[in-house]
Amino acid sequence: MIESSARANPSLALAPMAVHPPVQKKGIGSLLVREGLLEAQELGFTSAVVLGHSDFYPRFGFTQAKDKGIYPPSQVPEEAYMVKELQTGALKGVSGTVRYPAPFLS
Repeated sequence: MIESSARANPSLALAPMAVHPPVQKKGIGSLLVREGLLEAQELGFTSAVVLGHSDFYPRFGFTQAKDKGIYPPSQVPEEAYMVKELQTGALKGVSGTVRYPAPFLS
């Protein structure tokens, strides 16, 4: 959920994700991200945030969240916190801090 003073905007948090090192670089992670984003769209999500590797996620259309005025709830490397519109224009006029549901905080 991206919260601003004006309103809340439901967003998917795409994480955590990892691929066992011996089988990395075989397209498994890319397949997981592509399928996860497709499923998110089918479920009606219009945007997604991710805390992840800044060389990996941009290939799927993720950009730095700060460039959209969207910020994590805690201090993380800004290049690793990214956002993607799953529906064109979904983040127009949206800014604020992401609030994660309780299971993410445990």
